[in-house]
Amino acid sequence: MSSASSSLSDALRGVLLDPAEATRLRVHGRTKAAVLAALYVDGGHLHAVFTRRRDDLRSHAGEISFPGGRRDAGEDLRDTALRETEEEIGLPREHVDILGALAPTPTVATNYAVYPFVGMIEPGLQWTLSPNEVERVLELRLADLRAARSRRRLMHRGIPFRTDVYSVGEGLVIWGATARIVGDLLARVGPLLDALPA
Repeated sequence: MSSASSSLSDALRGVLLDPAEATRLRVHGRTKAAVLAALYVDGGHLHAVFTRRRDDLRSHAGEISFPGGRRDAGEDLRDTALRETEEEIGLPREHVDILGALAPTPTVATNYAVYPFVGMIEPGLQWTLSPNEVERVLELRLADLRAARSRRRLMHRGIPFRTDVYSVGEGLVIWGATARIVGDLLARVGPLLDALPA
């Protein structure tokens, strides 16, 4: 790891929640789940890795999300995030340096309590997608995400609501729990984005 990457990792640790403390935070949701916000620097920009879920899934079909899923019985939530990420996009856990966590958030329709972890990875990794879950991987610059935030009226299951969204091109929109996680991430790392060397 270069000294620049090391100093960025240290700065990120300083603005993120301690992973162990984050797992003790309570949030509404019948089922605990965990996701991984995998970050990397490329071309002087900090990127995050997302998945677009398949359109034929029973829950959260077609949505953009961080890789992750439901916790197995007795499993540490950090291990859940790493296991699910490896299963969904083929990112080996030994290639992830967990830096910290974000505030847990609930999903409204599916009643999950989602615990997000943040890890640093190397750029240029190749993905192996789970054919049953993931349609594609999106690697998005955080600065672009910050600029793409807006409030929009959406309709979900026949119910209209206004919410923060991130329009990421090709008609793709990040909303719901993932948008709340992105908002927390950007609030914490925003000042670091402006300080990254080009």
